[in-house]
Amino acid sequence: MAINFVPLDKEKHKDLKVAVNTSFSFAKNTHLAAATIREFAQLAATMPLVFIEDTNAKRHHVVTMLGMEQGQNLFLTGDSWKGPHVPMNILRYPFDVRPDGDKLGVYIDENSDLISDEGQALFTEAGEASEFLDNRQKFLADLANSEMLTQRFVAKVVELDLLDPIQIRLTYQDGKQRNVTGMMSINEKKLLELPEEQVLELHKQGFLGAIYAVMMSVGQLNRLVELSNDTDNPIRNMQLSAVKAEEATPEAAPNA
Repeated sequence: MAINFVPLDKEKHKDLKVAVNTSFSFAKNTHLAAATIREFAQLAATMPLVFIEDTNAKRHHVVTMLGMEQGQNLFLTGDSWKGPHVPMNILRYPFDVRPDGDKLGVYIDENSDLISDEGQALFTEAGEASEFLDNRQKFLADLANSEMLTQRFVAKVVELDLLDPIQIRLTYQDGKQRNVTGMMSINEKKLLELPEEQVLELHKQGFLGAIYAVMMSVGQLNRLVELSNDTDNPIRNMQLSAVKAEEATPEAAPNA
């Protein structure tokens, strides 16, 4: 069933309940998840962080790679998550926080399988937010604040021209080969060549640590190779390389 996010309404959704469990089956086809700066350190220890560009909106984003192919989440075995950290943008589901007029509003996917008669009530009989919903709203507020800071971080990285395209060359167990493109990462040489005053500014903004977290996270590509051993066609070999800008494929997401 198609996702259908609508504004959460205490009248329309007064009887709605949401199941609380550890199932992440809704993310089984999610190969990329938006990452926010406040979770970079945790994510970088588990999964790769890369930049992608939405060429239509002319904006860059930081995402975490959950798989090497579209529709593939290597961190899921059945409904269970394989790893110590789940991205906030997956944990938020079936809720989301989006612009609603001149402010941010809470949205819910009315078609979510997590909406259940046995779940947690969203509203009390008096029509007030339940303790469960109140906690989710606080989480969503933290997520929204982190996303705004992430946007400022990405804008600064782009302004300083620190990004270079990268590609991954994969060889599978059956001999098939493919290139994963459409990604960018921090160019360490460009970073080291920045004037001291710009490095100091990055440090004071809290962006320098985030930059190094992204750079270190690239090593977690090996984690994806390891997780592919549980698939029908494991990855046998992986090669990561930089790509000249004129050779880069301008895609909005890693793809073949």
